[in-house]
Amino acid sequence: MGSAYVVGTFDTKGDELRYVAELIRETGVTVRTVDLATGDPATGGEAAGAAPSGVDVPAREVAAWHPDGPDAVFTGDRGSAVAAMTEAFARFLPAQRDLDGVVGLGGSGGTALVTPALQALPVGVPKFMVSTMAAGDVGAYVGASDIAMLHSVTDVAGLNRISRRVLGNAAHALAGACAHPVPAGDTRPAVGLTMFGVTTPCVDAVAHRLGDTYDCLVFHATGTGGAAMEKLADDGHLAGVLDISTTEICDLVAGGVLAAGEDRLDAIARTRIPYVGSCGALDMVNFGAPDTVPDRYSDRLFYPHNPQITLMRTTADEVRAIGEFLARKLNACDGPVRFLLPEGGVSALDAPGQAFHDPDVDAVLFDTLEREVRQTGNRRLIRSPHHLNDPEFADELVAAFTDATNPTSAQSTNAARS
Repeated sequence: MGSAYVVGTFDTKGDELRYVAELIRETGVTVRTVDLATGDPATGGEAAGAAPSGVDVPAREVAAWHPDGPDAVFTGDRGSAVAAMTEAFARFLPAQRDLDGVVGLGGSGGTALVTPALQALPVGVPKFMVSTMAAGDVGAYVGASDIAMLHSVTDVAGLNRISRRVLGNAAHALAGACAHPVPAGDTRPAVGLTMFGVTTPCVDAVAHRLGDTYDCLVFHATGTGGAAMEKLADDGHLAGVLDISTTEICDLVAGGVLAAGEDRLDAIARTRIPYVGSCGALDMVNFGAPDTVPDRYSDRLFYPHNPQITLMRTTADEVRAIGEFLARKLNACDGPVRFLLPEGGVSALDAPGQAFHDPDVDAVLFDTLEREVRQTGNRRLIRSPHHLNDPEFADELVAAFTDATNPTSAQSTNAARS
């Protein structure tokens, strides 16, 4: 059994951090306390980073993980010191082999200091952050990880009748997670699939067809969904990806609210895992309620998905940009890649009689991909006459994935072409 790490700035949050550490120890779980204080800005230098009472890892030991050494952290300037400690801690924490779980405490500054390191830990490692910021938008703090944010209610500034209960809950939650780890419970290799409401029939069909062989992990393509899937790929949890719903790229290109980052698909290139992709929901950009749609789009075609979500049909210029983005990313992938083009339509709304049906715009997308993707024996585009939600298209996706996961398929294709 390893240790529960209790982390924070002991110069300002020492009483609270020690309280949490003691509660965890009382459960029988080993604790390791880590100081992230950057020292008195008026002092700085060698005097900063000394270990306060009861701390197992002094701040100077963490700061030594900065690429430029501890002096890059203890600069005497609070802003640069905190930024440098954030970088050092993000390197230090994932390298700890005895880490079973971690809890951090802090206000806005402490939360920004601690959470990048928590994000760097693998999904499944227990990670808690007690924060004054947890009642607002926590997307920047959580990212694609599984950090549990717990609102401190009162400021993390002393022990009182409220903070003792809140901090105690965090301490016992981490102690329980460390003492009773949950096994994966599945020996099948895992594959990631991306889904949107308008691509659900396709993804369900593919998951059903693969379910006997693979543990199918479905991710909602809402920006964070694609990022979470790619984090699992980077962490080595996925044996392959069926990126059926690449719709997050629409919002990136057109300024929607469910955008993927510019690094979408980069994990596929880094890991070289088998990848089968398609054009799921590339016909739509997501906004909030109708009054949130930017004025520049007032003349566009919209569909009210629900009172909180308004969908906008992509144009030929937008799908051309989407195709160029996808092609650039796919061309960087040296692993097995199969990308399928469903000529019958890319979503439930892009079908005959439906609001977004526009074969001419779809053709621009497909032609752009065919023109821009550099096809090889291991990187292929496959045109299909079917609609994305047709059962036959699900069969084609599964066949492409089987082909991509066959190590001899690319060699056989290259031999046949030569």
